[in-house]
Order: sequence, then C-alpha cells, then structure tokens
Amino acid sequence: MAICILLRHGRTQANADGVLAGWTPGLGLDDTGAGQARAAGSRLAATPLAAVVASPLQRCQETAAAVLAAQPADRAVQRHTEERLGEARYGAWTGRPLKELAEEPLWREVQDHPSGVTFPADEAFAHESMAQMAARAVEAVTEWDARIEGEHGAGAVWVAVSHGDVIKAILADALATALDDFQRIVVDPASLSLVHRTPGRPFVLRTNDTGSDPVDLSGLVTRLAAQGASGDAEVGGGAGSKDVG
Repeated sequence: MAICILLRHGRTQANADGVLAGWTPGLGLDDTGAGQARAAGSRLAATPLAAVVASPLQRCQETAAAVLAAQPADRAVQRHTEERLGEARYGAWTGRPLKELAEEPLWREVQDHPSGVTFPADEAFAHESMAQMAARAVEAVTEWDARIEGEHGAGAVWVAVSHGDVIKAILADALATALDDFQRIVVDPASLSLVHRTPGRPFVLRTNDTGSDPVDLSGLVTRLAAQGASGDAEVGGGAGSKDVG
C-alpha cells in the first residue's frame, strides 16, 4: 500500500549526444539535467516523502540530492542507495553512439524481442540480459514498497530514482505488459511515474509526467491511511479527485 514515485534522472551529456552511457563512471547531470532535477524536486516539495532510494550511478545520486534539497528542513527523509535500481548492464554496448548500435542486428532484437536479449560481454563493463535487468528492478521496488510501508505505514510515499529502461520495465510489470512490449512505454529525463501497489494489483497513477504542477498526494495518503486498499478497482472509473496530484 505504499506509493512509489519513479523518477528518471535528469539529462546528461551522453543523453544529449546520443551515447549509451550504461555504467560509465563519473557521468553526472549536464546543466539542463541539473535544472530538470531541481524542478522535479520542487514539484515534490509538497509531498511528505518517507524515503528517496536511488541507483548508485552519479546521475541518479545527483537527481536524488535535488529532490532531498527541496524537502522542508523539518522533514527527516531517509536516503538510500539501491544497486538493483542501477542502469541495465549493456556490456560492450556501453559508451557507444546509438546511431552505430542501430546498425547492429542486436538492435532489432532490443526493439522487438527484448526478453530474449543478452548484451555482449566486455572486459571493462559487466553485461546482463534485459530479463535479468527487469527482474532485479521489479524485485527491488516490491521489496522497498513493503519496507517503506512497514516502517512508515499505509500510504507512505517514496521516490525511486533510476534509469529509462529500468523504469520502463517496472511500469511494464505494473501494467501486466510483457517485456517484449515495454518499448511502447516512454520515460523521459526527470519524468515522474506513480505506482501504488495493493494486495490485489498495482495501480499505475501516472506515467512520464514532465509537467510543472506540484505533485500533491496528501488526499490519496489520507484516504489510504483511513480506509486501506483492497486492490479492487472502481467499476466505471470512479468520480476522480485531486488524490493523484
């Protein structure tokens, strides 16, 4: 019953240059990305956060720091690093221009059949399959949801700061969408996506939100704390409210 805000890191120079960064060390946010991270933090300032859990990569750590800096000083927001939220391990594809990778046969598989893709091995960078990436990411979010709820109660809100493909895989799982179709999901830099897991099913409240409005979940949090959640959807769609910001 915790609420997870999935936040992709802000833009990096690799994003701007069309390079697959992967686990390249020392790659932080560029000026645009730093501004995006600050804006995301400002949007979340109205929402009391139980924790911010980030990928260990620098671009995510810097984005997490911007979110935490925007929280009021009287809020004690826990900060954690989670390896399983790290970028896909692209192996020999790491650091290469996307326009070059698009010429390789594996590119078509990544687009059309990612569940069967394992990235090529490399001496400098670890590699894994897309399915392994998806499994570890979903496992991490599921475990952190339970931990946050156990420590902070029903309706607690936390932020997972991660990467594009990783967040797409988490959203695909929440939407009961096969990994082979996860490329249909778009996750832009510094975008917010919201998932609320219940005993019955996950509810996807937002995807790829790059707007400027404050994200205020106070109504939803209050209702969950008071009523709980069965996991049943409202037949007909319900009346709607400001509960999801």
